[in-house]
Amino acid sequence: MLKKEVRIGIAANIVIIIIASIFIFQSKSKPTFFNGLDELAEAANIVSNGPRDKRVLALTFDDGPHPIYTHEILDILKEYNVKATFFILGKHGEMYPEILLRQREEGHEIGIHSYNHINMKNKDLEIVEEEFDKTQEIILASTGKEARVFRPPYGTYNQTVYDVALRNQCKLILWTYYQDSKDWSNPGADKIAETVISQAQNGDIILFHDHNEASENQTIEALKVILPELINQGYKFVTISELLEQE
Repeated sequence: MLKKEVRIGIAANIVIIIIASIFIFQSKSKPTFFNGLDELAEAANIVSNGPRDKRVLALTFDDGPHPIYTHEILDILKEYNVKATFFILGKHGEMYPEILLRQREEGHEIGIHSYNHINMKNKDLEIVEEEFDKTQEIILASTGKEARVFRPPYGTYNQTVYDVALRNQCKLILWTYYQDSKDWSNPGADKIAETVISQAQNGDIILFHDHNEASENQTIEALKVILPELINQGYKFVTISELLEQE
């Protein structure tokens, strides 16, 4: 009787381990949505990764442009023939329209972040629309082309933010949850590079910043390691819109 109970206990533990393994694998593969809008995410207008069966990655940079560091990032991207997506703040784009034009002319994509970097989750429709529209107008005036991708600050959103994106024919873009470089927290170039390279998977959307209160120089130094290494691993870097086209 005791042996039978032991066998049952072992079998139960094996089942638990198998279930836990499946959950861990799915958690690694499926991004976590920040505000519980899973049903909205399934509508395919909210994106945190691209196709998992293709060896492509999307670099994204938030909060720019910066008058010095954005140019340096663009120089590195050009050196490795890499395209990226820049989610700009309208107040910065307004000051440096020539940088937006350079980004567009060199084949990068420009997306809307907001005008003032406010948390839109609990803001009224009027405020969300103003933040979106002002930034869109700056992008259009600087580059002659409207943005078609939108990343709300902090990755937070609600029905209002989603509706504004949808009405303006914009995809709402987050990032792959394990590919936040956290460069804003000054982790150091080595740590940024290690985080991105060690966790890279097909279809990842990687989050960097080209304008923040930390030392942007560490992001630049990390890119000098990340780009050649992942290219050597067979990855191709694409813009967000190019990533979505491969779905």
